[in-house]
Amino acid sequence: MNYNFSDGHFSAKRCQAAGLYLHTPPIAVPLPMLCTDFSRRRFFGTMSAGFTGVALSHLFANAARAEARLEPHFAPRAKQVLQIFCPGAVSHMDLWDYKPVLEQYDGTPLPGAEGEVTFQGKNGPLMRSPWPFVPAGQSGKMLSSMLPHMARHVDDMAFIHSMVSRTNTHGPGCVNMNTCFTRDGFPSAGSWVSHALGSMNQNLPTYVSIQDIRGEPPNGKANWNNGFLPAQHQAIAIAAQQQLRNLVRPDSISPDADAATREFLHAINTAHATGHPGNDELKARIAAYELAAKMQLTAPEVHDISREPQHVRDLYGTEDANTLKAAYARNCLLTRRLLEQGVRYVSLYCASRASNVDGLLNWDAHKTLKADYERHCPIFDQPTAALLTDLKQRGMLEDVLVIWCSEFGRMPTRQDGTTGRDHNPDAFTTWMMGAGIKGGVSHGATDDFGRRSVQDVTTVYDFYATVLHLLGLNHEKLTYYHNGANRRLTDVHGHVLQSVLA
Repeated sequence: MNYNFSDGHFSAKRCQAAGLYLHTPPIAVPLPMLCTDFSRRRFFGTMSAGFTGVALSHLFANAARAEARLEPHFAPRAKQVLQIFCPGAVSHMDLWDYKPVLEQYDGTPLPGAEGEVTFQGKNGPLMRSPWPFVPAGQSGKMLSSMLPHMARHVDDMAFIHSMVSRTNTHGPGCVNMNTCFTRDGFPSAGSWVSHALGSMNQNLPTYVSIQDIRGEPPNGKANWNNGFLPAQHQAIAIAAQQQLRNLVRPDSISPDADAATREFLHAINTAHATGHPGNDELKARIAAYELAAKMQLTAPEVHDISREPQHVRDLYGTEDANTLKAAYARNCLLTRRLLEQGVRYVSLYCASRASNVDGLLNWDAHKTLKADYERHCPIFDQPTAALLTDLKQRGMLEDVLVIWCSEFGRMPTRQDGTTGRDHNPDAFTTWMMGAGIKGGVSHGATDDFGRRSVQDVTTVYDFYATVLHLLGLNHEKLTYYHNGANRRLTDVHGHVLQSVLA
């Protein structure tokens, strides 16, 4: 089909004869999204509802130069960030932080804190880990036997065993671990990185948040929100098991009609731009929408993990009989595909929000820690380790910094009347690996029982000061003026953790 509109006459009758719809003044919009009622309000309402809408705002802002990009303050070691987040407050002394003293004093009171009252009430005696710890790698790092696949990567990992949080509540804790503030409304770390460094791929978003099949983490989108930064820096929230909206040509529109419509749009845009010579902003707007149209081809292709060879899908476990594990494995594989295509910052979630039933949804093991973690660890272990293996085999860890987080830790004692552990904001573990990281090391330490961080106590400000440093950014100079203050991701705190740098 070929419709010649080169004479500049774009009457409604001619357009309708071609199966198209015209509205005045002409605008460029990626098709198939034209409709007979396309007001400005409907346009932005429709576009903001899905993956394409947020990407459009990102592309338009870049193309129109509405915001100047920053240059790195010094040579970066990393170009991209993969954040793996396990909401629910993972128990450090049951996975990462070996405490043999707990075995010796199992069933006795925590010295100096008999009957201590914490988040959910009174604590009982000390409780050993239900599983043995075993040495892993050449470094001999002691790791829980529940993580046999992750154990293969310990020589590439830098553990931070002395983290502390400002809160013992899941929602504020997750937001704090993502934004450095316990209150909603502040930009996430990924948004700051998007603001500072911009996109590496004009066909895909800068920042993506990959959601667990079980739902959002505590406080939901506040964890990947742009806060007071421009809207294009909010993450796009997707998952491997969810079809991307607004990116597939509807069956009601034939390929020929779609191609003809795009040809028409190009003609009308060219004519409109010709009538406004020297209007760089208009040209930038047209270019932005055309880039968004390209994303209709790029994003579904990246999202389609069936394109991967069977041996790769088997490595991740995408067809595992455990449906929760298979879903998370697909998310892990999608993560690698997004990073491979140049997405700057990817947040990958393993588990869901709090207020679960018997620990089914997340790592919040208040009552039955052994049963809960024997569900969660197999879901997490193989797919996450496969992702790290895949990144390493492809040489991507030269540019990708991997960070693993949870919002806080858990008590070394039993929660009174249970076989679970209560919340502990005074001690927990995170780790980093990949670009710029010294593997096989540990920073800081908790006391003999894992109750408190006591050596090289580390805050979330220090954690992200280090992340920004590896991206070539001085956390004290990365600022944004808002409400009379030059705001920072790290507020007025933070020091780079030199001991984990290669």
